Amino acid sequence: MAKRGKGDGGITVIKRIEAGGHGHHGGAWKVAYADFVTAMMAFFLLMWLLNATTEEQRRGIADFFNPSNALASGTSGTGMPFGGMTPHSAGNMAADTGAIRIERGPRPTEQEMEEDDTDRPAEPVRRVQGPPGDEDARSERVDSVSAPAGNPPLAHLESSGPASEAHLPLTGEALRRREAARTEQERFEDMADALRQTFLADPALAELARQVLVEITPEGLRVQLLEADGQPMFAAGGAAPTERARQMIQRVAQAAARLPNPIQVTGHTDSTPFRGGGARSNWDLSAERANATRRLLSEAGVAEARIRGVTGMADRDPLLPQQPQAAGNRRVAITLLRQAEAFGTGGGR
Repeated sequence: MAKRGKGDGGITVIKRIEAGGHGHHGGAWKVAYADFVTAMMAFFLLMWLLNATTEEQRRGIADFFNPSNALASGTSGTGMPFGGMTPHSAGNMAADTGAIRIERGPRPTEQEMEEDDTDRPAEPVRRVQGPPGDEDARSERVDSVSAPAGNPPLAHLESSGPASEAHLPLTGEALRRREAARTEQERFEDMADALRQTFLADPALAELARQVLVEITPEGLRVQLLEADGQPMFAAGGAAPTERARQMIQRVAQAAARLPNPIQVTGHTDSTPFRGGGARSNWDLSAERANATRRLLSEAGVAEARIRGVTGMADRDPLLPQQPQAAGNRRVAITLLRQAEAFGTGGGR
């Protein structure tokens, strides 16, 4: 085989390797590992929160991180994990249903829209100032917009129900009756206080004070003179007043003389049957004691014309219903009757 000469052509391949650092081998696993570690940390944090907090605190934390709850707010605290006030603590406002509800109202009909004349000028109304009960003296007209010709302003407020009627101005007669009732009520209260002080201030009458019951009722000012055990006001089975009863009735007559009101006298007994014999009963006994009281009032200066009536109730209206035979049921009631109608005044005292 012949040898190749130098002139024969051939293909020569030269491979050169450049020295240097290694190429990129990929780093996606690092991102995945970081996500895994973060998730594990969040998981253990959640386990710790579930173990270290109460149900109310967990609700507070949930509301704090709830962006849809516009009213959720809380105050920070110390001493407990996530301690302090939460939105559900007393004094804080938090919505129980998340975001604020907006309810749709009724849609106006075409007829209502046509009748709504917004271009019509407003009519003046009555503005009431001051406390209730003084509307007529403090009311004034406020004409904020001039009324067109032919359309006079309103003369009175329109009433739409019981609530608006309470604010209507009183007529002259109603105002007069109210003032008269208020004045009479104040006089009754002053007389009640003065009568109590009369018995309490005088040492000689202080012992009688516990047998005097003064109260203001819908009928008027009622003064009841009660018997006590061992301290009768009338003779047993009779209508002759004792000295004790005379003193008590005299003090009541002096106080009643300051007022012009008519007087009603009513006698009461206990449930013990009358032992006087004959046809007489507790009805007769209570009426006789009431009439004896009337005579003592007249002797003390009360005009006979002021006596409206004298009544005996026997045992039909006991002061102590649970103890029908108690001494307190034997009593005489002297009532100064109201002359003015009770219009907006208080009751008993």
